[in-house]
Amino acid sequence: MKITVPMDSAAKAVGADEVVEALLAVAKDKGIEIDITRTGTRGMIWLEPLVEVEIDGVRHGFGPATPADAAAILDGSSDKALGPVEALDWMKRQTRLTFARVGIIDPLSLDDYQAHGGLAGLKRALSLTGQEITDEVKASGLRGRGGAGFPTGIKWQTVHDADAPQKYIVCNADEGDSGTFADRMIMEGDPFTLIEGMAIAGLGVGATKGYVYLRSEYPDAINVMRKAVDIARKAGVLGADVLGAGRAFDMEIRMGAGAYVCGEETSLLNSLEGKRGVVRAKPPLPALEGFLGRPTVVNNVISLATVPVIFEKGAQHYADFGLGRSRGTVTLQIAGNVARGGLFETAFGIGLDEVVNDLGGGTLSGRPVKAVQIGGPLGSYLPVSKFDAKLGYEELDSQGGLLGHAGLVVFDDTTDMLGMARFAMEFCAVESCGKCTPCRIGAVRGVETIDRIAQGDMEALPLLADLCETMKDGSLCALGGFTPLPVMSAVTHFPDAFSQTKEAAE
Repeated sequence: MKITVPMDSAAKAVGADEVVEALLAVAKDKGIEIDITRTGTRGMIWLEPLVEVEIDGVRHGFGPATPADAAAILDGSSDKALGPVEALDWMKRQTRLTFARVGIIDPLSLDDYQAHGGLAGLKRALSLTGQEITDEVKASGLRGRGGAGFPTGIKWQTVHDADAPQKYIVCNADEGDSGTFADRMIMEGDPFTLIEGMAIAGLGVGATKGYVYLRSEYPDAINVMRKAVDIARKAGVLGADVLGAGRAFDMEIRMGAGAYVCGEETSLLNSLEGKRGVVRAKPPLPALEGFLGRPTVVNNVISLATVPVIFEKGAQHYADFGLGRSRGTVTLQIAGNVARGGLFETAFGIGLDEVVNDLGGGTLSGRPVKAVQIGGPLGSYLPVSKFDAKLGYEELDSQGGLLGHAGLVVFDDTTDMLGMARFAMEFCAVESCGKCTPCRIGAVRGVETIDRIAQGDMEALPLLADLCETMKDGSLCALGGFTPLPVMSAVTHFPDAFSQTKEAAE
């Protein structure tokens, strides 16, 4: 009997390891022969731990499973039976390109990876010139999935054209935004696709060395990525002679120290060099003077992990999905007070209402939805009146939103929006690297100003608006520059929370 159980951090956090132990114990006791493979998660976090049993060649799901369910799962009498996993509504409604293998393959089996299309993109890229590789990425319309949405191919072209004795590929895996987990899911569930994407990037721009800057809070991802790099190197996927084609690319995993600001690319590069993680002034751009002063591609995990499918299926196949200038798929991470949280990959252009109320099932509390914050702690709070918005970079921007890393955090009608605005400002005050005055001092004054409003001082409200404008215009990085978004969106969309008298606040 073939069984799969996720080894993803989210699944482990709710008891996946204990379920595996119970399955093995029951099988031994009853003399049942089972073969358990640990995979990534399918992304249906509300069903974790999800046990999948192969029946007549089809994987059937059981979940959320507990150790007490082990015997019933093995004898087919479990009331946790979900039927064929691929037929579940959550799965069949997706367009899985980047996450096509996650939850299906053994993350550390290179044979399994290749059997499901892995390395096809790299093999094709090895037959192309650097310019042809870069042109393919430009034609796909792939944009940075880390937040800014900058065209990936344009960044690669800049590095390709730069004249330097050494170039680098740096993967930004410092996934620090609240409500985001797509990077972690890829690294834990399909690490070879990130490795393959970085190798293709190296071939495209002429870089022979790569680094994954991975946050220390992800020990499982660090462990899986290090093992995957070793496996890839021994198999000739990395090294001085990639797949025997006479072209070189190798990479290392580096661990960050937990600073949110190191998610900003220049702070990350400083940290990677062993320096304090503070933002650099631009210009020069990292594409021209990045890691160790050399031309460097800095891309997010999802951006690089998407590259292999572009080369496997062709740029046009990828570009055929999406909306406007947002081509391909978006990896939605649905979290917060939501009935069905998890990862859902679909073409850009899906409506916000469909995501929150249909896919997400509304709030877990059962109360009405009040707001959703998109793009992490620096994203806007959008009210229900904005739920007709389409999820695309420009489309969401026109609604005062920020797509960012496509993390969505849902709030119900009991949420104190003034308190949420204060949290955003305090978050900036705590996480600021201290280089920019508007961020370093403005965030502290912002917390004080919001506290004045909470005490009924309405004269502080215009001061808050002026302060946010100063932060937005004067900060070098996204932390100080975007903190005004959640604060002012809360003020604009939920004015009642900011019009309390002191007595009402008490």
